[in-house]
Parts: sequence; structure tokens; C-alpha cells
Amino acid sequence: MIPFRMTALMVLGLASGVALADVRVDGPVEFGIFETQYKEYQPGERVLTRSDQTIRPTDEIPAKLGTKFGMRYTLAGKQEKATPLTLLYLTPGLVGPDGRRQDKIEVVQKLAPGAEQDVMAFEFTEHYEVVPGEWHFMVFQGDRLLTEQRFNVR
Repeated sequence: MIPFRMTALMVLGLASGVALADVRVDGPVEFGIFETQYKEYQPGERVLTRSDQTIRPTDEIPAKLGTKFGMRYTLAGKQEKATPLTLLYLTPGLVGPDGRRQDKIEVVQKLAPGAEQDVMAFEFTEHYEVVPGEWHFMVFQGDRLLTEQRFNVR
């Protein structure tokens, strides 16, 4: 009976060690519009910004080229070889130049232990991307939802 208990304790110990490797959101999640001084966006144009860019808190997003919106958060427990993040963007239905509808965008992102903060954002750079309606952003590690935010694009 004793060897069975030892094995069970070892398995439980290993399982709890795996759980400790999971990342978690540490502190508040900032969300809204990433502010910029740039005003005259052209289709396909992106403006490089700094990581400390100010976020105006809101879930109401203007439907216009150049608008960048999303979340900035801090993750604790990041390890380079841990399960990557999945950034899931649920859209009201983008219809690309090829005529195909896209209701979701999925991005797999490796963990960057050296990064102080992480960002999930979308920037309207093409006219077909500017789609009014509800946009739902979700950050997963494996099947665990770490954070989410809904935006109303108008």
C-alpha cells in the first residue's frame, strides 16, 4: 500500500508542478484605443509605435482607417518553452478582396519571458477591415482563457 501512496503523491506533485508553469494575467488589463498623433492614414499604411503607447480606455471604437484598438496586459509565470498563447479575434465578418468572409483571425504567439507587457491589438489598415459590429478579443494558453474584451466598432 505504501508504494501506491508514494506514486500517487509523486504524480500529484508533478501535476501541480505543471500547473505552476501556466501563465496568468498579473494586474489590470488595459483596453481601448491606442493613441497616436498621426492623422492621414492611407490604405495599407502602418505607423510604427512604441510599446508604452497610451491607451484611451473605451470599448467604443471608431470605424476608420488607422484606428488601432485592443488590450495590453502583464503575464506572470512566462517560460520560453511553455505552451504558446493563442490570440483569437472574432470579427463581425471581414470580406476580403478575394470575396471570402473571415469571422475569426487566430494568431499563435510564443511567450516572451523578457517582455514586460504583452499586447493583443488590431489596426484597420485596409478599407475591407473596417467592419462595424462586435469584435471579441480572447487570449488563451492552450484551452485556458486568460483574458478577453469585447469592442463595439461604429
